[in-house]
Amino acid sequence: MFVDELTIYAKAGNGGNGVVRWSHEKFRPMAGPSGGDGGNGGDVYVRAVKDLNRLSKYTGKKSFLAEDGVAGTKKSKAGSNGEDFYIDVPVGSRITDIERRRTFELTEVGATERILKGGSGGLGNEHFKSSTNQSPEQSTPGKKGESGDFLIEVSLVVDVGLIGLPNAGKSTLLNNITNAHSRIGAYPFTTLEPHLGDLYGYVIADIPGLISGAASGKGLGHKFLRHVSRTKMLLHLVSLEHEDPLKEYYTIRDELSQYDKSLTEKEEWIILTKKDLVKQEDIDSVIKDLEKIKKRVLVVSQDDLDSYKNVSDMLTAHLKNVE
Repeated sequence: MFVDELTIYAKAGNGGNGVVRWSHEKFRPMAGPSGGDGGNGGDVYVRAVKDLNRLSKYTGKKSFLAEDGVAGTKKSKAGSNGEDFYIDVPVGSRITDIERRRTFELTEVGATERILKGGSGGLGNEHFKSSTNQSPEQSTPGKKGESGDFLIEVSLVVDVGLIGLPNAGKSTLLNNITNAHSRIGAYPFTTLEPHLGDLYGYVIADIPGLISGAASGKGLGHKFLRHVSRTKMLLHLVSLEHEDPLKEYYTIRDELSQYDKSLTEKEEWIILTKKDLVKQEDIDSVIKDLEKIKKRVLVVSQDDLDSYKNVSDMLTAHLKNVE
């Protein structure tokens, strides 16, 4: 199951305690203070990885803890620092520190941000030695590391996003041109989370069906519109079984514009689906109207597998050309 939103708890490591220790030398059993400082606690980082479904690995583990620093020891030896903890998240993630109201966005693979700082180590008694205090008994404890709850939201960074009203044929197209096995059903909202497919190394995402009012949160709303924002190009699927396919096309275009006008500027191909359910003259009429807006228009049908191969071949060639 694709997971695109998750709340976790994370904590940086506590600093190790400083200690009170004494040097013991021959004929000088109390040669002086030698308590070492504690090590610093580990920090917590988020790091972007290529695995777009990385969050699914965290559904059973929602606490992420960096290592504590080690207490100081005798002979003025400082304790070792705690190991930093890295939380790998899908590229395209937005991480929100809920309490501190900070956000971090990771838009490139390998991008790293520190979200929590470990506590500093405490001071050993050697640190307090002075001309007026030759035998200090003081030491300080390590400081606590930062902690907090974080909301991780993924906006898919993919090559192609499939958009359209529910039951427009997006899952069928994805299954036919990639290695995906997206669920298919003759009712709205069959796809409740984005499904991903691979087309010769290019990632294609089946964005769940949008409806009128999605930009204001209706239906699956902003949860899935945000995925469209980072796709490089869109395949807009329109079912020919609708009484007015053009109206259905402009319904989705309007939602994209309301959510973010820049979405309407992305490269877009129109895929007319279910051609087997209508007459050829009706298909020709729709194509003629759509060509007026200077969009590439392709037609597919479940009873014509060559039509899907045509989309696959043309899309692959296009993606290679624009690299």
